[in-house]
Amino acid sequence: MTPQAFVFKTEPYAHQQEALNRSCDREEFALFMEMGTGKSKVLIDNLTHLYANGKINGALIIAPKGVYRNWVEREIPAHMPDFIEKKIMLWQPHNTKKIEAEKDEILNDTSTDLRLLVMNVESLSTDKGVKFAYSFLSKHRALMAVDESTTIKNPTAKRTKNIVSLGKYAYYRRILTGSPITRSPLDIYTQSQFLDPALLGFSSYYSFRARYALLADGFAGGRTFKKVVGFQNLEELNSTLQEFSYRVLKEDCLDLPDKVYVRREIEMSPEQKKVYSELKRYAISQLSTEETVSATSVITQLIRLQQVACGFVNTDEGHPQEIKNTRMDELLQILEETSGKAIIWANYRYDILRIEETLKKIYGEDSVGSYYGDTSDKERNEIINHFQDKDNPLRFFVGNTQTGGYGITLTAASTVIYYSNNYDLERRLQSEDRAHRIGQNHKVTYIDILCKDTVDEKIVKALRNKLNLAKLVLGEEQWKEWL
Repeated sequence: MTPQAFVFKTEPYAHQQEALNRSCDREEFALFMEMGTGKSKVLIDNLTHLYANGKINGALIIAPKGVYRNWVEREIPAHMPDFIEKKIMLWQPHNTKKIEAEKDEILNDTSTDLRLLVMNVESLSTDKGVKFAYSFLSKHRALMAVDESTTIKNPTAKRTKNIVSLGKYAYYRRILTGSPITRSPLDIYTQSQFLDPALLGFSSYYSFRARYALLADGFAGGRTFKKVVGFQNLEELNSTLQEFSYRVLKEDCLDLPDKVYVRREIEMSPEQKKVYSELKRYAISQLSTEETVSATSVITQLIRLQQVACGFVNTDEGHPQEIKNTRMDELLQILEETSGKAIIWANYRYDILRIEETLKKIYGEDSVGSYYGDTSDKERNEIINHFQDKDNPLRFFVGNTQTGGYGITLTAASTVIYYSNNYDLERRLQSEDRAHRIGQNHKVTYIDILCKDTVDEKIVKALRNKLNLAKLVLGEEQWKEWL
């Protein structure tokens, strides 16, 4: 069977077919496909091909927290053909009778079904997670894939070492990411080492670094060390990477829609769950600071619930109180996976200021411009001009849709991130069009960060329903894939 021979559940775009043709029977391969170009589907079609040809009976997919549930709930059901008999398990670290039964079933090496185990990358920092992954790989002829593989770019990290070691027990290996190099060309070393240590031709990270980095002596704490001051031989490195990878950008995909929508899901922390549950049930909650937060109406309650999902809440005394959460971590992960300038919309002033502060610490003081009610007219013009200037270091436009969603042009960005949404459909559509308008030369990717099982999902559902109703009235095609 060739990859073209089976009936696809969803028809591939031309670049997805090309990626599948290049990778389908390779023992190791890298899919360097920009976010929004559909690399998950390519992997699922590859799994289908290998399983249908009797080459695998299992797959272990490793992904970040904001992505790994999406494989189970959306990607696999959407793209894997129905004729594939399969058992899918989402890794859970705790044990109940039900989870134990699922673990026993997924490890069953006598079944002819395709076994699919999806784990979050953080679980591979734990002995429990590593042990279970090893048990799975040792019992199945499996493909192992690392989604958003920059999560294993640090050669000294425990999870990187564990994942590279586990890869030796897989019959096939894949890495998937839109931006394999986020900080320096040295990022590629451990990602390639997971695929096969021989691919780059170096026996150690240090010999690889010596070939491609310019080093100088540094001094700290009375000792001498080598520090990277530049890079060399990058054309050679690029040539080597092309032998086992496929690279595609949105701008290369002529058949992609102009707007591509991506969901990134996060889970509430225990602290969030406590406050959220109390507010939802009793419309009042006691915070760890002994301050209280209450909701006197349905509208206030919805606002409070969304604030909690975002990771903070305004107390009855008017003080914003942060609640432990992973939303900022997810934003930073997304930014690491993207290149170029980006627009970040947030619904609350507290979030805008926190995003601005965090990004300045990581990317530099000149990398961020915040655009909201308190921003002066002079500052607003400067932010827009600097953002639109491709040579200006201002990379991130952070604002709310009330202030920045209308009348301005932000076509320097082809990535738009909704840190949080509101119920106003007009503001959503207007804010999308800041990047998608005359002057935009690229496809635009819209990424929504959603806190699972919260009002976040209800807001998105309400927006989608409003949009489809409007399109129905106007006789236009409904956006089934939106959000």
